[in-house]
Formats: sequence, C-alpha cells, structure tokens
Amino acid sequence: MNTPEERPNPDEALARARAAREQIATALDEDQGPDPDESLGWQPIWKRPRKPKSKAAKKAELREQRKRLHEAAKRRLAARNSRRPRSRQNRIGNAATRRDARALSRVRHSNAWLW
Repeated sequence: MNTPEERPNPDEALARARAAREQIATALDEDQGPDPDESLGWQPIWKRPRKPKSKAAKKAELREQRKRLHEAAKRRLAARNSRRPRSRQNRIGNAATRRDARALSRVRHSNAWLW
C-alpha cells in the first residue's frame, strides 16, 4: 500500500491541472490546418478541401442521375419481358376458350390413356 508520503496531494494536482489548462487551450486554439492561400501540392481526392457546388450544377447532376436511373429501369424491364413467356391468360381471350384450354390441359397431364 502507499504510504501517505508517496501519495500526491490532491490540492497540488488540481493546481497543476489548472495551470496546464491554459497551455492546452492555447495549443488547441492554434490553426491546425494549412492556410487556404497556401499551395498544398498534390493530394488524394478524399483529402482535398470541398468546393461547394452551385445550385445549377447540383440540379444538372441530379438530372443526369435521374436520366441514368430511368434508362437503367427501361433496360431492366425490357430484359425481364424478353425472357418471360406470356401467361396463358393473355393468350386466351374469353372464358369459354379458357375452359377448353383447362380441359385440354387436364387431358394432356393425366395418365388415363396410358393403360
């Protein structure tokens, strides 16, 4: 265990912390980044400072994005429709024909004629 002589005095530690607080505050207040006028040379794109876009540029970008998405949706729709056969319901117009088709299907899928 620590003897009372080895333990630091809490009042002294508090006084040291308060004295160091001013030094820490001045260090944090210093400008961390380079000046905007200063040339930085080449930097990767994720480290470059951002330049805000104008409203017109934003709208143009969104318009292009919307157009790309719309065209992609059309391509997906065309690809999906080209691979899928049309349903029987669309090929057969009225109820009577549908009934006949159902009967024919039953005959076709049954094994009644194989005995």
